Amino acid sequence: MKYKVTALAILALMIYSCASKSNAPAAASTPVATSGTRESTATVMTPELAQGKELYDNNCAKCHRLYGPKEYSAEEWKPIVDRMQKKAHLDDMQGQKIYNYLTMN
Repeated sequence: MKYKVTALAILALMIYSCASKSNAPAAASTPVATSGTRESTATVMTPELAQGKELYDNNCAKCHRLYGPKEYSAEEWKPIVDRMQKKAHLDDMQGQKIYNYLTMN
């Protein structure tokens, strides 16, 4: 009996840790100014880019470290985002927002 309870608890924990978090729509209609991870100048992000950053931070960091947007080119990011989008159970719109954030500069 203890084995079944333990196995069920572990399974529930795994499912919970892999589930994507619900994202509330960005209420701010003005661009958000943030500094890039390796840039000294501030970049202005639209609400859609801010959503892409939030999706990237909340979903991708669950399984591995977050790579800086400048670590790969736009051509290199495309297959990475496509592959990881499936693993993170994200829809095409969410994947596109992440891709747009990663390739904004």
